[in-house]
Amino acid sequence: MAGLVSEYLGVGAYARKDTVNRLLDEDDALSGAWVALAAADARAGIVRELRARPRVAAVADRSATIRSFMDTMARTMLTFTLAITAMAACIAAGVVYNSARIILAERGRELASLRVLGYTRGEARGLLFGELLTLSFLALLPGFALGYGLSALLVRGLATDLYRIPLVLTASGFAVAGLVVLAATVGSGLLVLRRLDRLDLVSVLKTKE
Repeated sequence: MAGLVSEYLGVGAYARKDTVNRLLDEDDALSGAWVALAAADARAGIVRELRARPRVAAVADRSATIRSFMDTMARTMLTFTLAITAMAACIAAGVVYNSARIILAERGRELASLRVLGYTRGEARGLLFGELLTLSFLALLPGFALGYGLSALLVRGLATDLYRIPLVLTASGFAVAGLVVLAATVGSGLLVLRRLDRLDLVSVLKTKE
């Protein structure tokens, strides 16, 4: 029987015990054993008994190791994630605000004309804000695809013989990224809408194309 094992720490090889003993020229020797517990509440007692035996060199509790690893990674990754999210939000806000300023500069004459024709400030705001939101929604799907590709390249580049990081992208991660972009769009749009309210209709209409 043969199979593949996905390991993320180190590079291991597995074989039947008799095969390993033959390759190492050993007798029926054991260097370790995995113990499965039928009852979780018996874990502490079994670990204590094993550690008390003189011929047992070391006892490792898999659950405690995983819990310690997850706690350490949670603290490290939380700080890293917050910093990356803040940087991404700043970049998204800058891009959206720049796009909004360009749209306002290009559509200023049209918006001023609509105001003169009887459109209210709210209706003019809705046209500009609606265009910003539409562009942001249309950019989400290509952005998700690009983010997935960059994440895959990053994971592949970080893989070594010591450790490998699995590529795990969840729907909640994409949802958070989309919410960050939409929040940046709303914030940038509100800043541009203030400039729209202070738009001098007469000077804009006098501007030559």
